[in-house]
Amino acid sequence: MNNPSAAPSPAAPVVVPATDHVPTAGGGPGRRGALGPVGLVLAGGISVQFGGALAVTLMPRAGALGVVSLRLVVAAIVLLVVCRPRLRGHSRADWGTVVVFGITMAAMNGLFYQSVARIPLGTAVTLEVLGPLALSVVVSRRALNLVWAALALGGVFLLGGGGFNGLDPVGIAFALSAGAMWAAYIVFSARTGRRFPQADGLALAMVVAAVLFVPLGIAESGTKLLGPTTLALGAAVAVLSSVLPYTLELLALRRLPAPTFAILMSLEPAVAATAGFLVLHQSLSVLESLAIALVIAASMGAVRTQVGRGKALPPDA
Repeated sequence: MNNPSAAPSPAAPVVVPATDHVPTAGGGPGRRGALGPVGLVLAGGISVQFGGALAVTLMPRAGALGVVSLRLVVAAIVLLVVCRPRLRGHSRADWGTVVVFGITMAAMNGLFYQSVARIPLGTAVTLEVLGPLALSVVVSRRALNLVWAALALGGVFLLGGGGFNGLDPVGIAFALSAGAMWAAYIVFSARTGRRFPQADGLALAMVVAAVLFVPLGIAESGTKLLGPTTLALGAAVAVLSSVLPYTLELLALRRLPAPTFAILMSLEPAVAATAGFLVLHQSLSVLESLAIALVIAASMGAVRTQVGRGKALPPDA
């Protein structure tokens, strides 16, 4: 998600740990060596947001809940095949953690897709980013982060034109709720990663999320989900929004410092706005573009402040 070594999400977490990167065979990666993993991260972000834009085009055919169901089911199948997680040898606490992680993942995806069904993609991602940003501010407990929080709130105020009169309030509520679930997702992703090897916990949590959402998708769309075109587009959404970015980011994090990764993830609202413009013809005003820029700057500032203090959020799975 939208998601370094963690479950796929609408957009990858803005805050990741300030851990050391794994050096390449030639020693320190340096500027030239960092271009490869940076490209992978950017490609993953583009894939996530254009996958989200494709999902919006699929919603009239399959509904928001139906699209989420297709995405989670396909992603779960792929992860099960690739990871082949071990089912035995885990404690009750381990299973409890992975179930909560799956529930959080399902809620995050469901709320986000309900949001983009009502408000522009770039706006939804910008509002959603506030969840991880708030988590960063709380964890850091540094006065300077209050400045970044104020900057983000200023951006949100501009995004709503001073009152959000032009945006669907339900869509705004869904986006903010998805942000809260994104923050919870980061926490439980870390806990799952400590209890399960490799991406086993991710694969199992994805199955939980898919099982929870399939009945909702069937209730909303029924047999429409089984149409060949719908299945094909749903699989494309899963690949673009989950499988491909997860793989690219996992490869990138082997060579890229996590703080750099976090800063790159802060660009997600801008990428989402671009995808919304190119695919969905959702244009932004100058004021809305400035608002997104302020939220991006706040996210980057919060990450740099956190890294400068030497404190980090729990690592993702």
